[in-house]
Amino acid sequence: MSLWKDNTATRPTAVPSPIPAPVSESREPVRADPPPPRTEFTPNLTPAPAPAPSPAPRPIMNPAGKESLIAVDITIEGKIEGGGSVRIAGKFKGDVNVQGDLTIEAGAKLTGSVRADKVTIAGELEGNVVGASRIDLLQTGTVVGDLKARSLAVAAGASMRGKAEFGGDDGDGPKAGAHGNG
Repeated sequence: MSLWKDNTATRPTAVPSPIPAPVSESREPVRADPPPPRTEFTPNLTPAPAPAPSPAPRPIMNPAGKESLIAVDITIEGKIEGGGSVRIAGKFKGDVNVQGDLTIEAGAKLTGSVRADKVTIAGELEGNVVGASRIDLLQTGTVVGDLKARSLAVAAGASMRGKAEFGGDDGDGPKAGAHGNG
């Protein structure tokens, strides 16, 4: 004697019918959203345009527009050479040879020789400056070394220990025929 009855009847094929809404614990019916309608995917067979080639970088012919900075909290030892300008706000130990300008900001220190077009000293320089067209020694500036330039401007309050030569044609020495104090 069996306790259950086997259901041997065939079932009809399932036809999609609405799903009865399940009841939540709050006894309100929860409705399932119908699935979104299917859309057919149509691939775009048009090839994407090739990206335009980027132009090759051109060298900048005006070195006065470029400036490198040694920031306040940086200390560097080495050599600086180049065509641009340099601004020192931190500490640098080594020679500086640039075709542009050199600025030593207040609170900065440079230990080494300098060759630049225009030199502005508001900080501390321990070394010689040669070949400059102009040197500006500002009120907060200190120089321990020799200065050679076509033009020299010294502000009240600046300090210098060394020799200064200025007024020559090229800043590299006295004019032809002029006699120095040797």
